[in-house]
Amino acid sequence: MSDYRPSWMTEDMALFQESVRRFTAEELVPNEPRWVKQHHVDRETWLKAGEMGMLCPGIPEEYGGGGGSHAHNLIIGYELTRAIATSLGVNVHSAISAHYLLRYASEEQKLKWLPEMARGEMVAAIAMTEPGAGTDLQNIRTKAIRDGDHYVINGSKTFITNGYLADLVLLVCKTDPSLGAKGLSIILLEVNDLPGFRRGATLEKIGMQGQDTCELFFDDVRVPVGNLLGPEEGKGFVQLMQQLPEERMFIAMNALGAMERAIEETVKYAHDRKLFGKPLMEMQNTRFKLAEMQTTLTITRTFVNDCVEKMIKHELDATTAAMAKWWVSTQACQVIDECLQLHGGYGYMTEYPIARLYTNSRVMRIYGGSNEVMKELIARTL
Repeated sequence: MSDYRPSWMTEDMALFQESVRRFTAEELVPNEPRWVKQHHVDRETWLKAGEMGMLCPGIPEEYGGGGGSHAHNLIIGYELTRAIATSLGVNVHSAISAHYLLRYASEEQKLKWLPEMARGEMVAAIAMTEPGAGTDLQNIRTKAIRDGDHYVINGSKTFITNGYLADLVLLVCKTDPSLGAKGLSIILLEVNDLPGFRRGATLEKIGMQGQDTCELFFDDVRVPVGNLLGPEEGKGFVQLMQQLPEERMFIAMNALGAMERAIEETVKYAHDRKLFGKPLMEMQNTRFKLAEMQTTLTITRTFVNDCVEKMIKHELDATTAAMAKWWVSTQACQVIDECLQLHGGYGYMTEYPIARLYTNSRVMRIYGGSNEVMKELIARTL
């Protein structure tokens, strides 16, 4: 999308994209090395992002948001991935958590939390994955048992993006363990100074090392029953299934951004790098490889933008979203691997962008539902 404008992008969206690109270059990219070392962004970065309008752009203005659509969230994810500025967990905060609130929360809950999220005063996380339950959400063991006007919560979560700095956690848990998937609910927890809640240390990852990811623990945590997301218990699984297709499109768009940046970096390197007395770009193998990758990029871009158009019109079905998630993330990983190979030994050095693209992109085939599960979902429709 760098110099290419898809049909779904309006003039206002293009201006928004430029402002996101400028903020990313000025505020995020220079701090990435430091955030990688500390495994989380500075808390004030969330406030800066909120001030420039980069948080909750798809949330209506009446709740403090930008009044746009999911297209704005897609633009942000694309730009951050393309810039290799992955530390600010804005996708989880704005594109995912905020839209669970928008779609399912009561009016009181929306007015209470969304404006603070849009300003960056409150950081949100959604806690699904557990040590023994990732893709298989029905096996979640964290429980929230009602006790009068409160839920008593016990359990743990892992791999939680924004977990270290989160103020608000959307907790996926079982309010009725005897009902399987029908016993799942989502409960909203304001976790700062919440008795019984604690965070583990930020986890060491091979990629996206500046994005705070940690374990969360709940030991007899009590929260009001009014913090249930939705009017009744047992709707959590349905809510997750309704929202996950959109999450998978964010992954596909991020993968597209990573693929574009990888090819750009490799073309530049191939022109600059001398081998046997001539530029690497003059060698047929290099030229053919790059021709293949550019073709893959063009096909991928066309597919993704078609999906985005459907998403904006609320016509994107879960099967097509699953196709986009697994196929685009797989293509991105394959292309980036080829690009790293063309860099030779330098591609293995983290000072080169291609190395960071390589490690950051690998998780795209895992989170949001593993690619193997995406194929199973698609196969069920055949």
